[in-house]
Amino acid sequence: MAKKVLIVVTNHTEIHEGRPTGIWLSEFAEAYMGFTSQGYEVLVASPLGGKAPVDPGSVDGQTPQEILDAKKYLENTAKLNEVSAEGFDAIFLPGGHGTMYDLPDNQALQKLLRDFYEADKIVAAVCHGPAGLVGATLSSGQPLVAGKRVNAFTDREEADTTLDKHLPFLLESKLRDLGAIYVAAPNWTSHVEVDGNLITGQNPQSTVAVTQAVIAKLG
Repeated sequence: MAKKVLIVVTNHTEIHEGRPTGIWLSEFAEAYMGFTSQGYEVLVASPLGGKAPVDPGSVDGQTPQEILDAKKYLENTAKLNEVSAEGFDAIFLPGGHGTMYDLPDNQALQKLLRDFYEADKIVAAVCHGPAGLVGATLSSGQPLVAGKRVNAFTDREEADTTLDKHLPFLLESKLRDLGAIYVAAPNWTSHVEVDGNLITGQNPQSTVAVTQAVIAKLG
């Protein structure tokens, strides 16, 4: 049986007027390509379903064609509340600032994350993708990330983007507040933390490492 991975992406399109956002395309594409290259089946889902937006800032004249080609897998995403953890082996949350808005409070995602984690399945996220983890609790009521080594876009990296003052919260600070053991690496360097079945990466440069860590666990 082929392994199955659920990739959850954002539908949110704007940070403030005139500043569009969405999915950071390379984070989605590198993971999608990494998983499918192993023969895994991948389903892409989002809170609203349908077309999921790409952050225009994640695409430029230097973007490789294979990354651009992955946009087609975002044209018709499944709706999160119509997906269950059953049959999947892992859930993966790529980033992009859009995730900061529609993933933290999404109850369907919170249930999925709890179901995956408590069934000893892999929960993975990169960059701003861990924003989806901040609302997730275990059946005990404890935050999913509490007491676990995690990684995500750092407050210092956010200051570099100059978007920090516009965001609903800062991801590193929020994870620390939830009791996570936040492990930072220097800005814009590839870094991944593996704590049991929880796998998190710091920034766009970390996507391949996170994907490889998931593959190493899934086999």
